[in-house]
Amino acid sequence: MTTWTENPQGGRERGARGLVRAWVELLLRPRRFFENGIAPGDQAPGLVFAVSVALVYVATRFALLPSARPTFFAGEVASVAVGLLVVGLVLAPVALHLVAALEVVILIAVVRDRAGVSKTVQVIGYATAPMALAGVGVPPALAGVPLLTDGVAAWRLLLALWGASLLVYGMATVHDTSLPRAVVAVAIPALVVFGYLYGGIFAAETLLGVELIDTSPAG
Repeated sequence: MTTWTENPQGGRERGARGLVRAWVELLLRPRRFFENGIAPGDQAPGLVFAVSVALVYVATRFALLPSARPTFFAGEVASVAVGLLVVGLVLAPVALHLVAALEVVILIAVVRDRAGVSKTVQVIGYATAPMALAGVGVPPALAGVPLLTDGVAAWRLLLALWGASLLVYGMATVHDTSLPRAVVAVAIPALVVFGYLYGGIFAAETLLGVELIDTSPAG
């Protein structure tokens, strides 16, 4: 699943090294990547990439924030291992395809001439690249340091906005549409992925000191 069935111009290297090179290129040369690195009918690399980013994100949070670690079993190591397996084998793939399905529906209404569904899935997966760096958190012992808490929140919000920007640019490039149309097309999926799943909204809440999402029980 880590191989590319086609080698577009500029080529995608196979294997784990190829995933790392794709990540670096997405952060440094996104235009080149989205123009040359999205192969039609080839979702596997984008799925593997998205799962890898999700695993790095979750593993970082488990390592830095004890409160984020799952408690499936009495043993913490076993619980963390199962948590990572659930993220990698279930949550990340399912979330990617559900968001992609939503994106396809929106694209039908917004963009007249569209590329294939496979390319849409790939763009969403690759746009998560910055979130590999977003798993940082404030350890409990330092939670009372406002400057550190705000700094981490600002960092996570910046990465979420970066990911959303990659999603806009990738969709505009792959579907050959304008940036304004791409913004409209990805607004809701970006909010789901970068705002909720990767915590951009909660980072904004920390910085603003307000609750943007009401999590209190109804009534």
